[in-house]
Amino acid sequence: MNIDWTFIMRIFVAGLLGGVIGFEREIRAKEAGVRTHFIVALGSALFMIISQYAFSGRFDAARVAAQVVSGIGFIGAGVIIFQKNVVRGITTAAGLWVAAAIGLACGAAMYPVAIAATLMTVLVLETMHFINSLYGEKELKITLSPITNEELTTIVDTLKKKGAEMQSLSLSEGEAVFEVKIKQKDYATTVDTVLSFSKGFKVKIS
Repeated sequence: MNIDWTFIMRIFVAGLLGGVIGFEREIRAKEAGVRTHFIVALGSALFMIISQYAFSGRFDAARVAAQVVSGIGFIGAGVIIFQKNVVRGITTAAGLWVAAAIGLACGAAMYPVAIAATLMTVLVLETMHFINSLYGEKELKITLSPITNEELTTIVDTLKKKGAEMQSLSLSEGEAVFEVKIKQKDYATTVDTVLSFSKGFKVKIS
């Protein structure tokens, strides 16, 4: 059996480029990391090669590629989570979709396009992560018990002075549950402020 090393090179490059995007997602502790993006890109490249060279006679090579584009949606849907009235994982799902496209490009030996797409994707992800860390906001849910109205008022006033925006507040049977919105860059400071009041309280932060 003759081995066409150009095909192996195509799937190798596809997996490598997909892994680059997956690495960025991995270090950000997202739902899909290096392994998932590597396999998606490699598999897409393999499908492209099969669609182009595995069939003899008249055929439409684009049909297999089209099925990859639609089929990747099932994997992408699996990483999207609806939690606390917020949809999470859309960016990672989009990353898988792009990894599939990069794999198809490598399968068609369009290496410059695949490399450019990979670099642009990672650049945007990293740039937005940096911007969000400076200007983005984060919701923080804090549970304190046992606590009185006076103690709760003191804590809330302190958090507001630190720049926290109160979203909700409830006090029941000595347990206070409140949610605040803070800047990403102020997360550690806000947590330290809450913990500074933790003497005599049971604190839960999520």
